[in-house]
Amino acid sequence: MALQVWADVGPTQDEVNKLKFSKELSEYTLRLEPLGDEIIKYFAERMISVDTLQKNAVMQMVDDKQENVIAFTYRRKGEVVNCKFRSITSKNYWKTKNGERIFYGLDDIQEGNDIVIVEGEFDKLSMEEAGILNCVSVPDGAPQHVSTKASKKQNTTFKFLSDCNDYLNKAPRIILATDGDGPGQALAEELSRRLGKERCWLVTWPKKDDNSCYKDANEVLVHLGVEKLKQIVETAELYQAKNSL
Repeated sequence: MALQVWADVGPTQDEVNKLKFSKELSEYTLRLEPLGDEIIKYFAERMISVDTLQKNAVMQMVDDKQENVIAFTYRRKGEVVNCKFRSITSKNYWKTKNGERIFYGLDDIQEGNDIVIVEGEFDKLSMEEAGILNCVSVPDGAPQHVSTKASKKQNTTFKFLSDCNDYLNKAPRIILATDGDGPGQALAEELSRRLGKERCWLVTWPKKDDNSCYKDANEVLVHLGVEKLKQIVETAELYQAKNSL
């Protein structure tokens, strides 16, 4: 079921029991395998190519119900430190135990370049389709609202920012491309508070019709294409100026 070691035969019961209690994270212990046709088709419908999936080490796991599950591997210097799973049937997300909370795509950050921060893994992959490679996603999505004071929970929630300071400090600009809904706006505010509003730029998603806007990077990619997505990011506005209007 996993790479190479299990290519021809499945694990013994003793091996399965060891995997259940192992704290070491790897493709083997997480029972990951290369993507099959069903999940590749699922991503293709969202305009995300096989090349992008492979570059980002997106894999799959077959769960106990024999359903194909997407596995987004979180890596630091190539090593798996966390993994987020998503069922393509129920659309539920869950994470592995003992995982390290870091940006998804952390290894893609190039020192000295602008960094784009998005809200989810699909959006990170969508940005890459548009040629925006210096992009990462927050690990846990968006809060429901902006915190009114610094609580212990909030400090814990955003601890991954301080843990990734070495990657962020040398970025000339940090472009926030969070979802356009309420939680997405709350996430942008929480991030800008901690990263410094003077160095944050904000993406504005275009109107879909008279009553709504496109929600995120993947929706723009699917409906408007790569060039439009790239243009939207390139025309992000200074966060302070945008939120003073």
